[in-house]
Order: sequence, then C-alpha cells, then structure tokens
Amino acid sequence: MTYKHRLLILCTCWLLFLAHTVAAQSQSFDRYREFALGSSLASIAKATGADPVTAKVVHRRPAVMTDLEWRPRYHSGGVLTTDPVDVMVFRFYEDQLFTIVVDYDRRRTEGMTSADMIDAISASYGVSRVPSSAVRAREGEYESPDTVLGIWGDEEHSISLLRAAYPETFRLVVTSTRLALLASAASATAVRLDAQEAPQRELDRQKKADEDSNAAREKARIDNKGLFKP
Repeated sequence: MTYKHRLLILCTCWLLFLAHTVAAQSQSFDRYREFALGSSLASIAKATGADPVTAKVVHRRPAVMTDLEWRPRYHSGGVLTTDPVDVMVFRFYEDQLFTIVVDYDRRRTEGMTSADMIDAISASYGVSRVPSSAVRAREGEYESPDTVLGIWGDEEHSISLLRAAYPETFRLVVTSTRLALLASAASATAVRLDAQEAPQRELDRQKKADEDSNAAREKARIDNKGLFKP
C-alpha cells in the first residue's frame, strides 16, 4: 500500500469520525421540539399558551409536583392544523420539567407501523436502541401497560417510543433521569404520608360535616322561631 493510499484511508476514517461526532453533538436528548427539560411551569405555559392556573397539583409534600396538559389543536386559533400531536402532558417536580408525555392523534398516525414511527423519531434523536422484541414497560413506569418500541437518550435523559394501551395510540416519553428519580422518591413518600394521615383526615372531615350540619340546623331554628305563629 502506497503512502497516498494510506493517507486517503486515514482521511476517510477521520471524516467519518468527525461526521459521527457532529451528528452526536447535534442530538438534543433534553428536549422535545422547543420544550426543554428543566424548564419552569411559567415558561412552558408561556410557550404553549396554556393557562398555568389549569395545572393539576399531584402532590404538595414532600415536594410540589404538578401536571400541565396541552392540546395543540385547541391553541391554533381556529386554523386547521396537521400537527400529529393530540395531547401533551408536562410534569413538574419543584417547578422543574422532568417528563414530557406526548400522545399522537390516531387519525394522524393511522396505518403507520412501529418501524415508520421509529424512523420518524430517529430523525430527531439518532439511531434507536430497539428492543430485541417488544417488551412491556415496567408497571407504573408510564401509568399504563404500554409496549416499548424504541429507546433513545444518554446517561441523563431517556426517550421512549411506546404503543399505548389506553388510549390506543403511539406515545413518546421524554424524561430527565435525575429529576425523574427525585420525583419518584417524592411521590412514594407522598403516598405513604397520605395513607398514614387518612384516618385523621376522615375524622376531621366528619367533624367539619357535623359542625356544618349543626350550624345549619341552629340557623333554621332561629329563623323559624322568629317567624313561627301558632
């Protein structure tokens, strides 16, 4: 092999390596479209046009966790849209976006195969780590028995393409691994605290109901007594 041949091979390898590096650097696993993980509720509400007041408080302690639902077609100003997204749910831990759940409109994905969807998602996130066979998501991981079709991401972010059981559609879940772990631990603690305090909350509720009932009866007694004429 001549020097020129060796130089040509070396340059080709270097160009391939450089192209791979640039492609890897261009992949942003920390976002879906313009929505970046770690964003605040206010910034996501502003970007979507959703009302932050509509955010659902999931837990208040030991950490505040909220969900904001957004349906793009309802914010299109009446203009017919071809956006395939039906609904997006932004999940926040201590005002930090840790998960984006995207459900695609069945009408916009009708007839598309799992391979079609994987190819489309791969255009944004690179080559998918497709399971050797379709596997079920861990119970409770996505709050439904979804089937995992493709996986992307790195050490800090996870992106999963799923076939959702309910509603029956394709679903994309973009997650910050670090924040999701914190949110999972906080959620488990919140559930435990709720269970521990449930008996006292029921006693307080019953006490309040009795007090309201007694107050209503007393008011009725006073009103009727003043008006009653035998």
